[in-house]
Amino acid sequence: MELHNLTPAAGSIKAEKRIGRGQGSGRGGTSTRGHKGAKSRSGYKTKIGFEGGQMPLQRRVPKFGFKNINRVEYKAINLDIIENLASVKGILDITPEVMRENGLLSNNELVKVLGRGDLKAKVNITANGFSTTAIAAIEALGGTCTKI
Repeated sequence: MELHNLTPAAGSIKAEKRIGRGQGSGRGGTSTRGHKGAKSRSGYKTKIGFEGGQMPLQRRVPKFGFKNINRVEYKAINLDIIENLASVKGILDITPEVMRENGLLSNNELVKVLGRGDLKAKVNITANGFSTTAIAAIEALGGTCTKI
């Protein structure tokens, strides 16, 4: 087998349908568009979601809720992840930059420390937010919580 011998598998390549190339092609005349009507003419298009006059789905389904444009989203980091950083990597001063270096945050994400898991190390944490259980657990071991 050489490069000039390579061909696609038999039956894997199908010729495109050549429409409007004369009567002898079998697809001349109306060019598979049928007779008359808007669909047979050039420039035809329907509205997105048009269902032939039936009430379209986007109008049948009721509207509810809203998107708060002022919502602030936080990336949740739990105490068990912080304990892992402290015990495995020996990091005791934890900031958002340290979390980014260790793959816990992506750029421009705000971080909130939550209280799931057990913390055994005395750590100093700087973050955008803390839950009350996280603050209690960190300060019980003599660590500090600094809000940015």
